Amino acid sequence: MLRRSAPFLLLAGALAGTSCHRASHDSAPTSEATAAFDASVATRWMQVLYDVVKTNAGLSPPVAARAYGYAGVTLWESVVPGMPNHQSLAGQLNEFDGVPQPDGIVDYRAVANTALAAVIQGGIIPNINGTNVTRVSDLEADINAELALEVDPTILQRSNDLGADIAAAILAWVAGDGFTIFNNCPYTPPVGNGLWVPTPPLFAAALQPCWDQIRPFVLLPASECAPISHPTWSETPGDAFYIEADEVFTTTGDAGVNLTQDQNDIAFFWADGPGGTGTPPGHWVSVTAQICDADGETLAIAAEAFCKLGIAVSDAFISCWQTKYQYNLERPITYIQRVLSATWDPLLGTPNFPEYTSGHSVQSGAAATVLTNVLGARAFDDDTHTIHNNTVGPGSTVPAARSFTDFDTAAAEAAISRLYGGIHYRAAIDNGVAQGICVGNEVLNELQFLK
Repeated sequence: MLRRSAPFLLLAGALAGTSCHRASHDSAPTSEATAAFDASVATRWMQVLYDVVKTNAGLSPPVAARAYGYAGVTLWESVVPGMPNHQSLAGQLNEFDGVPQPDGIVDYRAVANTALAAVIQGGIIPNINGTNVTRVSDLEADINAELALEVDPTILQRSNDLGADIAAAILAWVAGDGFTIFNNCPYTPPVGNGLWVPTPPLFAAALQPCWDQIRPFVLLPASECAPISHPTWSETPGDAFYIEADEVFTTTGDAGVNLTQDQNDIAFFWADGPGGTGTPPGHWVSVTAQICDADGETLAIAAEAFCKLGIAVSDAFISCWQTKYQYNLERPITYIQRVLSATWDPLLGTPNFPEYTSGHSVQSGAAATVLTNVLGARAFDDDTHTIHNNTVGPGSTVPAARSFTDFDTAAAEAAISRLYGGIHYRAAIDNGVAQGICVGNEVLNELQFLK
């Protein structure tokens, strides 16, 4: 059931000012403020979007991050007119001119409900399947029915109409980001010592080599957060690159045999493979939803959190992919089987794109940075896999929940999980987190949510 926030939360937000991030455009005088409502409309939609991403074919992590980014902006633009002292991101996001504004009393939960449904069904999920169309329609109908019990029919209809108009404006903006052109493009990998080649067992072609040409939300150009270089490639024992490859080899052993139980658990907890989960950016979306629900956050705070998070992880993947195809570094499986052990295999399957930097690391650094900004440096439990019934790991088990002292600690664990999985070197992990922190800070520095 939908509920309003407890009065003490509203009072606390008013006293906290910037920590609650309350308002935006001039809203209709008697429309109830966004902060008067709890976060449930936002969290239910984002958890359903996770499941849509999980169960829709062909959504790689960059494509999924793009969807979470547009959903976050849609949510923000739907509710920000009810947040005094806050503003639209029109004119701040690349090529974004804004959305229609309320003309009369509206319910911002209903506006967001209709807008998110239309945006998810209408274009941010490529080739959305029939099951997911129904999943989205069902949630929209459920929320609308709940709202109908307490919202005047005229106001509810006006709100739904506004949500549809907002979705149309968002989808027109989405259509211009270059996705249909750059989702895949002709690409011949360069040839040379230490350069990426397709990896076993599938030897699949390089994934989305032109993703850096997708329009970012904030970063322009993507090189703004370019990382330092990895150690110079070498097969000479004692050289820095050899040492990093040997670390993967000795830490994991063949198929992870040398890992401790905790290291093994970490590798699978953060694996977040496409098709079996909501992908790595979806993991952070799920974390955000869990925290907003557990803490009884307002719709205003949830909208800010999901908006900043979606933008950050989407731009993080654009920045990361630019780096990957700039360096075209070979994966550990290629190096280790050639130099250290012909029979070695990683614990996790190696993705079909170059190694440097680690996508998990970049997007986790970005996510931790913006979530700390909105929600603070706080401890939390992450039960993503149980909530979404994700069967990953040996024997198709569901990984147990994990606990973290703060977002940075979780990001560090997500990053190191890729070493335990046998698919990244240390430099890609450490420099990737730094790259993501840079992206997160660019989002925070470039976008003004307050008026």
